Amino acid sequence: MAQLTFDAVRADIAEKLYLEPDELSDTADLFDEGMDSVTLVDLIEQWREHGASISFAELAEKPTLRAWWDVLRPAGG
Repeated sequence: MAQLTFDAVRADIAEKLYLEPDELSDTADLFDEGMDSVTLVDLIEQWREHGASISFAELAEKPTLRAWWDVLRPAGG
């Protein structure tokens, strides 16, 4: 099972929002960018397959790439 990386998380989010990864700001509100709850649930399930232990509430509370990475970052990563 591959460990999550910042670039992989950025790419996963960008794909769901029909953006290129470099179009996605680290601090943009992802719900303003087009994220919805169903898409967020899809991402959570995808990231759980890579070992992430996260909840919907953790990510919905601060919907930015930077904040999500702070929650998703592997220990020591």
